[in-house]
Amino acid sequence: MVVNYATDKGGAENVVRDIAAAGGKAVAIQANVAISSETRRLFENARKTFGRLDILVNNAGVYEFRPIEQVDEEHFHKHFNLNVLAVLIASQEAVKLFGPEGGSIINIGSVASTYTPPLSSVYSATKASVDAITRTLAKELGPRKIRVNSINPGAVITPGLHAAGLADGEFRNQIEREAPLRRIGQPDDIAPAVAFLASPDASWITGEILAVSGGIR
Repeated sequence: MVVNYATDKGGAENVVRDIAAAGGKAVAIQANVAISSETRRLFENARKTFGRLDILVNNAGVYEFRPIEQVDEEHFHKHFNLNVLAVLIASQEAVKLFGPEGGSIINIGSVASTYTPPLSSVYSATKASVDAITRTLAKELGPRKIRVNSINPGAVITPGLHAAGLADGEFRNQIEREAPLRRIGQPDDIAPAVAFLASPDASWITGEILAVSGGIR
């Protein structure tokens, strides 16, 4: 397994150690997937290490909420380069490494694509784009036995949510009031859904957008 990281080398190395402890093989490779040349280097290193690819999880992302008055080109391109272009380029590189038996691409979108909260016009637009990319590539790549699906989480407690200042306070309270399950998400809520879509149990599933959001739509 290749564990990609942009800046958190220590976190990536911890994941590699956990995989090794469970009997797997993994390497951590640094690359900013918002930059096409770095994405290509990432996949070339993956090829050199493992020879081929079976599963791609596109889970890099950024979110920053702003009112419409504060949306500018920098804000727009920061989100679209990482949340949309990176998905396309990584998928493009993955297709080159999938064997004749195909593979699985799993995009991490967001329920924001349909929930569309205030102040998220750019972020929600990027995640709606991921929905469209998922369905389009499922049709395009299906004849090559490549499945493409998306997991759309709701609000999940991650370092990104903490960094955005949204892990506590009114944002979290509102999410927990609106969610039918009355709680915010945790990474362990998302991982099993990703594992299912990557597994043979999902061999006849493609082009699906699976909301894992505590019931928020």
